Amino acid sequence: MKRGTKVATTGGSLVALALLAGSMAVSQSPPAGPGTTEAPMVPVGLVSFDSCADALAELRAAARASVGPYGFAGDAVLFGDRVAAAGGAESMARTFAGAPGDAAGRDTGAGHSTTNNHEAGADEPDLVKTDGRRIVTVTGGVLRVVDPVSRRVTGRLDLAGDREELRWQEHRLLLLGDRALVLSEDPPRPADALRSIRPPGATRLLLVDLAGRPLVLGTYRIEGSTVDARLTGETVRVAVRASARLEFPLASEGNDQVRTERNRKVIARAGVEAWLPEYEWTAGPERHTGRVGCDRLSRPDRMTGSSTLTVLSFDLTADRLGDGDPVSVAADADTVYGTATSLYLAGQRPVPVTGSKPRWRPSSAEQITDIYQFDTAAPGRPRFLAAGSVPGWLINQYALSEWAGHLRVATTTGDTWSEGTASESAVRVLRRDDGSLVPVGMVGGLGRGERIYSVRYLGPVAYVVTFRQTDPLYALDLADPTAPAVTGELKITGYSAYLHPLPDQRLLGVGQEADSQGRTEGVQVSLFDVRDPGRPARLDQWHLPGGWTQAEHDPHAFLYRPDTGLVALPVDAGVRLLRVSGDAISEIGEVTHPVGNDSSRRQWGPSVRRSLVIGDVLWTVSEAGLRATDPASARSLAWIAAT
Repeated sequence: MKRGTKVATTGGSLVALALLAGSMAVSQSPPAGPGTTEAPMVPVGLVSFDSCADALAELRAAARASVGPYGFAGDAVLFGDRVAAAGGAESMARTFAGAPGDAAGRDTGAGHSTTNNHEAGADEPDLVKTDGRRIVTVTGGVLRVVDPVSRRVTGRLDLAGDREELRWQEHRLLLLGDRALVLSEDPPRPADALRSIRPPGATRLLLVDLAGRPLVLGTYRIEGSTVDARLTGETVRVAVRASARLEFPLASEGNDQVRTERNRKVIARAGVEAWLPEYEWTAGPERHTGRVGCDRLSRPDRMTGSSTLTVLSFDLTADRLGDGDPVSVAADADTVYGTATSLYLAGQRPVPVTGSKPRWRPSSAEQITDIYQFDTAAPGRPRFLAAGSVPGWLINQYALSEWAGHLRVATTTGDTWSEGTASESAVRVLRRDDGSLVPVGMVGGLGRGERIYSVRYLGPVAYVVTFRQTDPLYALDLADPTAPAVTGELKITGYSAYLHPLPDQRLLGVGQEADSQGRTEGVQVSLFDVRDPGRPARLDQWHLPGGWTQAEHDPHAFLYRPDTGLVALPVDAGVRLLRVSGDAISEIGEVTHPVGNDSSRRQWGPSVRRSLVIGDVLWTVSEAGLRATDPASARSLAWIAAT
């Protein structure tokens, strides 16, 4: 495995050439390899529409150019080896590898644990929340408040009502004082599904008062699916992606060219409302409706007309949600990365249609990720700051990191579907300059023939895991943004899909063990020593043959307590309790949940999905209920059924 190649770029003259009427101009070249120099991709900003008529004309033109015989290309494209991975990891709030780490949402061992957030000051929605004095969960469409002292349910609120389909939806929570915001998807109502080929789904938000008996203060519903949300200060920002509401015919007669022309006629007849999401909100008996206005819509220079991103802002201290003060971009994204002062939306650019032929896979040159940065330092509507583009695709939000005025981005270009397929990964450093995220340096050539499985940035240091048959753990020095470099590499079997910083310059990896051919063999937890950036080493390993953990794909499921060394890891249907002490990993025991409401039944129940600590008690959460456990012995203390 060859080390990465570092390339420094300034991009100053390219920026000057690209500043054309504030639009987004992009220069592209193939990904850099050893001994090559990469021409930077330089987007310059977003453009507002002068009127609704102009917006409609430009959206129609972009959609006509993007549509094929079966709709928009992005609806059916496989992006490399992209896997959907939600959830996250926190940065480090202490000195690590000889340099200050990011001030992140790390569990410091205080009286209660918190959500495993990526960054400090940017709380992420999750299945359970606690402030130390209460535990709030939503399962089966019912919100429950649990008192951890009496170990009783003290509040219950049915959020689904007579809509049984909502009980199957996953609900996530944000908590601030006596207010909870519940986020879920609102599936199409049966009547809508019968009337439409593509019935519209929606994002559903509920503001709940927890001061006494739980009470819904207000609701909000907007067309489109939730990408993610962040709570900074008292303001929640919710990113929503809405597809253009265009009903393309399903008629099978005719060739691809005929079908494409038929779809273009649908676009030519569509009004601007097909692209502008509609919303409604309530406060008590009040009900209000609205639609995102043309004055709130911007576009990049390159757009497909197939989707719209909307960022909503809500004050959690208010007694209503209001209209969300929406701001929209005629673009696409599937990744949200947030800090205490910035919100980034990122997504792979849809593959262009070639003639009338559908495109099932993008070439390496067509794999481009667009990134939009918004200022969220002040309450209320976010302000657009800059846009940028990088080759390749992101594994998840942890491929992004803002540090010391720069944005670091780790991407994979190409795919690993077949033997010999050209793929490699790189880390690029971008700087904001007059509305552009301008590349200033990169290190490429990581994991040739492989893809990224996990990334962890810790201040000026980064760790990147790539995998296909074996697992190189790369250590990178990013202290000089113009000359990032690989400093060390550890090659072992298996992979780590999540990396978590520990005290004393150690790193914990959660993933799968594998044989020499890359066949996975069960969940593994690896303890790495990264004190010497040139020689990372594995100190110990815990392996459960055949096991699987949700923390691979959603690090919100991972819990670590630095005061005791406790690691709570959901494995299969239960939670394995481990302890990291010194250079060793040991197992404490296992926590499982019963089936139904009878704690004496010895059958396996629904999978345990989350763990949290309040005082010296471990709480685990599943659809069946909550269990209180002694984390030192794995002995059960109480069971609270989700009745």
